[in-house]
Amino acid sequence: MMGLMQQHSLLISGLIEFAARFHGDTEIVSRRVEGDRHRSNWAQVRRRAMRLAHGLDAWGVERGERVATLAWNGYRHLELYYGVSGSGRVLHTVNPRLHPDQIAWIVNHAQDRVLAFDMSFAPIIQAVAPQCPGVRRWVALCDAEALPAELERAVPGLLSYEAWLAEQSDAPYAWPALDESEASSMCYTSGTTGNPKAVLYSHRSTVLHAMAAALPDVTGLSARDAVLPVVPMFHVNAWGVPYTAAMVGAKVVFPGPALDGASLFELMDQEDVSYSAGVPTVWLGLLARMQQEGRRPRSLARVLIGGSAAPMAMIQAFQDTWGVEVRHAWGMTEMSPLGTACAFKTKHASLDAQQRLQLQTSQGRPLYGVDMRIVDAAGAEVAWDGRSIGELQVRGPWVLADYYQSGQPSPLRDGWFPTGDVVSIDPDGYMRIVDRSKDVIKSGGEWISSIDIENVAMSHPAVAMAACVAVPHPKWDERPLLVVVRKPGAEVEARELLAFYEGKVAKWWIPDDVQFVEAIPLGATGKILKTRLREQLLELRTQA
Repeated sequence: MMGLMQQHSLLISGLIEFAARFHGDTEIVSRRVEGDRHRSNWAQVRRRAMRLAHGLDAWGVERGERVATLAWNGYRHLELYYGVSGSGRVLHTVNPRLHPDQIAWIVNHAQDRVLAFDMSFAPIIQAVAPQCPGVRRWVALCDAEALPAELERAVPGLLSYEAWLAEQSDAPYAWPALDESEASSMCYTSGTTGNPKAVLYSHRSTVLHAMAAALPDVTGLSARDAVLPVVPMFHVNAWGVPYTAAMVGAKVVFPGPALDGASLFELMDQEDVSYSAGVPTVWLGLLARMQQEGRRPRSLARVLIGGSAAPMAMIQAFQDTWGVEVRHAWGMTEMSPLGTACAFKTKHASLDAQQRLQLQTSQGRPLYGVDMRIVDAAGAEVAWDGRSIGELQVRGPWVLADYYQSGQPSPLRDGWFPTGDVVSIDPDGYMRIVDRSKDVIKSGGEWISSIDIENVAMSHPAVAMAACVAVPHPKWDERPLLVVVRKPGAEVEARELLAFYEGKVAKWWIPDDVQFVEAIPLGATGKILKTRLREQLLELRTQA
């Protein structure tokens, strides 16, 4: 027997309609590339997104064609999120931190027809435009008078976003009744070998992900929050924050390009930000600023840390020193991206402070909608006992089934997506990443977690950043080498730092040596780029 309920597609246009109708006067605040602070609201975002959709119709951009963005977090980018996807086109967010040649490859592979960009990326546009003949329209996200004549000469057909929107009808736009399984947006992986791969999200997967992300044990975002997504809108759709915020009617504060600790502190403090999300490298800057100010931003209550493992010292600093709750999370571009979040259960109330902190360093348990398993090298499932490790595989309604035009077979194994993470899972479902399969260190036939080694180093008061990589060893195959950036003005020697590990990890896990460097290379999404780090270390050893 079938149920007798109405059938309505889950569409991104439904999110902006809901936000505008029930939270229309809730603010959208943006620190712009122009340097000023702009104020809008959900109703204005809807009105301008509709103008944008009228404009795409007038240009003849077909349903399913790609509209790319090269932009920071801001209200114009948010309008593109809804105007493009809501009207049946596919929003393609491009990472501007990639090399121009790689950006050009991505734009051509995606067959983008329109590309909208912030003016700070004008040099990139000048470099890639001649290589991207398929892009028919170039749109600078600025006022008409801010468009430099030399840029107009260099990029044929270039126009100002504000001038373009001003020409469009202000009449309500009839959002098309799309199939919820149609593509809504596209992101490319930040893979470090070969060309990036394209992940194509659907309206259904996006709305379901936004709904799951809003749950109390995930972000707990509500209409009473002001959320500042530090994670870029060009990185896995800012972890879904632009959609979840519309779904719950939250105030959104966009930081634009200013992601240093001082700028974030000021914006959070003045706009009463209660919740924020970003990668660990960004939080180091904010914590340093909080230390200088001697206080936290006045309304900041919760932060979501993902992208890479959050060191215990960072969690302690937020919670014990500043009273800000940390929610540790894990996900992937291929998962929209959220897969797990670390929230306590009732049973954990009896744990002492150190036990609770230890649990918080895990990546947490799955969201509803995400299924997980661990398998060994032979493909057999591994027990969830908190000790046994293996490769993590996932499946669910917002998990990738195949890459867009990869030319390769589907990556799925019996319907499961292999994440490349080596993990353990305890009986309560809390997952702990031991390492990426390519980064785990195998010494004398036993595994050493580079993440655990890094976390211990990060708890040392003289360490600003740390990374652990494997180096060849004639007897043990591989041994860990610790790479460290000292805090400004701090002094610590290798012997002292290695002694700091005593009693914190197994003795044979302690690195053999420490290499002090001025900086550790970061990838396009703020993660430590270990491939480049290994190359740098090889160069240093060759020079020595």
